[in-house]
Amino acid sequence: MYETLTYTGGVHKHEEITELIEDLGGFVLQENISQMDLVLTLAVPMEDVKKVEEKARELLGKIKIAPMAGTEIAIVSPTLARQHLPHSACDISEYLRRYGAKDNMIGLQRGAGKGISRISEDEKKLIEEHDLAIFALGSFKECILNKTHLFEDIEIPVVVTGAPEIDSDIPGATAYVSGLGRIPRRLKRGENIRALKNLVEVTEGILDQKREEMADDPPIVPSILVKTEIEHQLEAIKQVYSPAPVVSQLDGVRVKLKYDQYHDDVAEVVVDEYRLGDISEIRKSMMYEYILVKLLPETSII
Repeated sequence: MYETLTYTGGVHKHEEITELIEDLGGFVLQENISQMDLVLTLAVPMEDVKKVEEKARELLGKIKIAPMAGTEIAIVSPTLARQHLPHSACDISEYLRRYGAKDNMIGLQRGAGKGISRISEDEKKLIEEHDLAIFALGSFKECILNKTHLFEDIEIPVVVTGAPEIDSDIPGATAYVSGLGRIPRRLKRGENIRALKNLVEVTEGILDQKREEMADDPPIVPSILVKTEIEHQLEAIKQVYSPAPVVSQLDGVRVKLKYDQYHDDVAEVVVDEYRLGDISEIRKSMMYEYILVKLLPETSII
């Protein structure tokens, strides 16, 4: 089992901590450098966390647990219009990244209006490629309860956010978090920060529950190992300039290469003596025709 961590420190001597992680059999999931500051998202064996903490103190850096690392989250707004997207959805996205999540902003084409809002099948399929979806809705209880058709049949966990307190269950939603409606400013006040922290706790709880369910019939190899092997074995991935050319999910990875051109190469990647095409479903993503790899459970592999 791996623990996901975030290391924050300086660029100077940072290779020492990356070398330690490799020696321990861990992985660097993501690396972000801003001037002289460095943020690493890591996965290390549970029993070796203290060794990483000791090295971080030696380098005057900080280590904290990142339960959302290795997950991909969709943050869905009713539309991309200015009355819906800024600022709550943007601040939710930025806040979740602090806890290790890789998130994508999605604005629905026809989600505005409680009576005319719609979601297309393609939009549903795109959202369902993620581990979890957060629907950032508005400030009125009636409006929120009249938009449940946007997410009630989505097959991944759904967290709905809005301004009012709602005591009853929302059909189709795994959880509801209040205090995050349409706010025409940055979410920097005390009540806003408390609402964001509550959202993080709720989201982490749902992801932990999903991990526990997967533990009963896990993939034959972990997704973080698949990510690492694709990065090492596929030359084309080195030409991708995205900050995260391979995105790890709970049950697979998203590879930012064109499906038609590279899906056969991805299928031939060897992971722990297994051919990736034999232990996963490889399909075309709804996002820019990327490659989506979904690992099959052990019991489904003959």
